[in-house]
Amino acid sequence: MGLTETSGSEPSVDAAEKPAGWWARLRVGLSGKLLMLTILFVLVAEILIYVPLIANYRVNWLNDRLAAAHTAALVLDAAPSGMVPETLAKQILDSIGARAVAAKMGNQRRLLASAELPSSVTDDVDMRNVTWWRSIKEAFEVLLFCRSSDVMRVIGPAPMAKGQFIEIVFDEAPLYNAMLSFSVNILVVSLAISAFTAMLVFLALHYLLVRPMERITSNMVAFRADPENPTRIIRRSRRNDEIGTAEEELAEMQTELASMLHQKNRLASLGLAVAKINHDLRNLLASAQLFSDQLTSLPDPKVQRFAPKLMHALERAIALCQSTLSYGRAQETAPDRRQIAVEPLLEDVREALGLSIEVPIRWIVSVERGLTMEADADQMFRVVVNLARNAVQALEAHGARDPARDQIRITGRREGSVVAIEISDTGPGIPERARQNLYKAFQGSTRTGGSGLGLAIAAELVRAHGGDIALVEGTMGATFRITIPDDVDELPHRRSVRASG
Repeated sequence: MGLTETSGSEPSVDAAEKPAGWWARLRVGLSGKLLMLTILFVLVAEILIYVPLIANYRVNWLNDRLAAAHTAALVLDAAPSGMVPETLAKQILDSIGARAVAAKMGNQRRLLASAELPSSVTDDVDMRNVTWWRSIKEAFEVLLFCRSSDVMRVIGPAPMAKGQFIEIVFDEAPLYNAMLSFSVNILVVSLAISAFTAMLVFLALHYLLVRPMERITSNMVAFRADPENPTRIIRRSRRNDEIGTAEEELAEMQTELASMLHQKNRLASLGLAVAKINHDLRNLLASAQLFSDQLTSLPDPKVQRFAPKLMHALERAIALCQSTLSYGRAQETAPDRRQIAVEPLLEDVREALGLSIEVPIRWIVSVERGLTMEADADQMFRVVVNLARNAVQALEAHGARDPARDQIRITGRREGSVVAIEISDTGPGIPERARQNLYKAFQGSTRTGGSGLGLAIAAELVRAHGGDIALVEGTMGATFRITIPDDVDELPHRRSVRASG
């Protein structure tokens, strides 16, 4: 048994199958995640504020001790040498919380007062050169590493004109206790501010973002359960921001999807209805075909003239019925392209529509003599008969018919390797509202009771030939222009045959 090797460039685990991050797996709603992020960010902001605050508090505390030492140094320096009693010196040192006060004057370093000097000093701080990063570092060193036995020496500028600097030695524990108390106060205030700020930010974001998103999400879930229910389409709000745009686009998408589903269901119902009658209709047409076969034996000239056309019409009807409404299928049969004459095709259309001399609608054909095209004869017949029937129905909408007014004109000509056919009428034309969905089934009809399938079928068949169909603007009534190109694959063979002939 062997193992199938995979190339090094291919990942072993598909990207879509990779486990999601902890944040995505966190089973907390959007509101909960928003609250957690708000509290986290506010606390981060408070920490960033606390860091410089505690460093500044330490610097101010040391400056206060230096200021007190300055005052004590002035008193001690004003007395004659050795004239300050030891008890008074101790009281002065206790009042400023120091063990010793010294000053450098000129080249001499003078101890002004001292009591219980330590054997060693733990930390030395020079306040004459303080940087922000150093003050932050030393502040956290005090908070994290201070011991009760630590002693600190602080050097600052001397207040006397003749002094260079003054230094004070004191226990570090009072500084630690003061900074700890300040930190607790900052923590309490920060928690109160954080809670209040987080609540305000959460409520604002929840109202502005979370609630609309929850509304959109719940609507999407409800619409998915019943997409054809018009009450499930989201109602647009009056917001002009991205949420309002999302609601508007979602409403448009849901409306289009509901209409599309309704149309597909209508097509499915139509296909089911046609399937039910298809069998019986084919039997009736087959019987009519048998009767028409018997008509060919009658000697009447008119019967002999129209019987073949009746037979051909019945054959077309049976073939069309056999396909069980071709438009209901996913795709029309590929056209069987052959050279066909245009004029006989138009004559068959006229007879199929019953436009004889007695009918008060003028049928005017103006095509190039001997015009031919490479197309499927039956499919082109369906294209022209659908367009011409629409023209007849448009003219019938005028009411009383007038042959001088009611006309259907068909022109045809070759334009290089393309055959162009225009079918126009003198009817009322196509309204603007119907032009947007002109070639869509059940949506392009301009008359009451119309199905709108005629133009949809014609457009599908024309495009199957690689051609195009378009409504010509600026004409009286309605004019449709059909262009059918020659079969490109057959052109070289056809030219070689003509050259050899």
